[in-house]
Amino acid sequence: MTAPVLEVEDLRVRLRTPRGPADVVNGLSYTVGAGETVAVVGESGSGKSVSVLALLGLLPARVATVTGRAVLQGEDLLTMPPQRLRQVRGPGAGMVFQDPMTSLNPVLTIGRQLVEGIRAHGDVSKQAARGRAAELLREVGLPDPERALDRYPHELSGGMRQRVVIAIALSNSPSLLIADEATTALDVTVQAQIIDLVEKLQDEHGTGVIWITHDLGVVAGIADRVLVMYGGRCVEDGTVDDVLERPAHPYTRGLLGSLPDLAAPVGPDGEVPELTAVPGLPPPPTDLPPGCVFWPRCPVRADPRCETEQPPLAVVSRAAAAGPGGATASGAHAGDGAGLPHRAATWCAEEEVPRG
Repeated sequence: MTAPVLEVEDLRVRLRTPRGPADVVNGLSYTVGAGETVAVVGESGSGKSVSVLALLGLLPARVATVTGRAVLQGEDLLTMPPQRLRQVRGPGAGMVFQDPMTSLNPVLTIGRQLVEGIRAHGDVSKQAARGRAAELLREVGLPDPERALDRYPHELSGGMRQRVVIAIALSNSPSLLIADEATTALDVTVQAQIIDLVEKLQDEHGTGVIWITHDLGVVAGIADRVLVMYGGRCVEDGTVDDVLERPAHPYTRGLLGSLPDLAAPVGPDGEVPELTAVPGLPPPPTDLPPGCVFWPRCPVRADPRCETEQPPLAVVSRAAAAGPGGATASGAHAGDGAGLPHRAATWCAEEEVPRG
């Protein structure tokens, strides 16, 4: 088995705020293999975007304390000198930010911003870099790419700007691509083009992808593995089939239950099954509960320890995961997908499956 492109271990991010310290990421660990897509899902405020900004050193040091390890191709991103980190961004790791308007410089043309990134990481002439920039815009589906190079961000629509940002992230064929809601502003046709482009990049260069999204439909179509975050913690992870078809944690079940089921039978009077939205709101990061971070909203509450103790990620029993109440267990039953288990942070069925 080849070494992972990225290995994150016990990542923690604490922000200084007027209301006190905010623990926005708490002990996050995962890997991204070559050519693998890991989807990170969860409600707004769960720590998804902050966790990847921390990896690339994009959080201001005056307000953020970042600890843990994040090894990208043998080098720890969290201990790199700033100069080395600037060299790694681009060919090592590229990122598509959520808001393209704030990602692009409003006083520079699209072409200049693309050419600058290409030439910063290689000995390339301006003419060759401009040709590469036009090719990238064509690949992401931007009409008339030669003309677009001479336009400014405000002259493009939101969807077109998003495609430019994606082109910049892909311009140096990075080993790791981080996509933060990369296709949210795009229509489904262009969305499919972008996904195809990313998959092509993975096939040609073995690029690992972290895909942050709220769209579970996209997750089902592109992800190899899924990591579910809540309150700055991973509450479930596993292969896309495990997590979406056999959700173990009550929070994951709530996310999936809030989606309409187009295959659900319609009643005799035309009624459709009601959605089961997750009750309540996520906790503020300055006031996380002492036990299971999801306990105040949990419809199961099967174990009194959840209120006072943080449940560890435990390997899921397939039989328990398929049962009622989001049951999971600490058994020694490995899941599918490169030998990686399906895990969830809960004790719901601990007594049903013996510990491994």
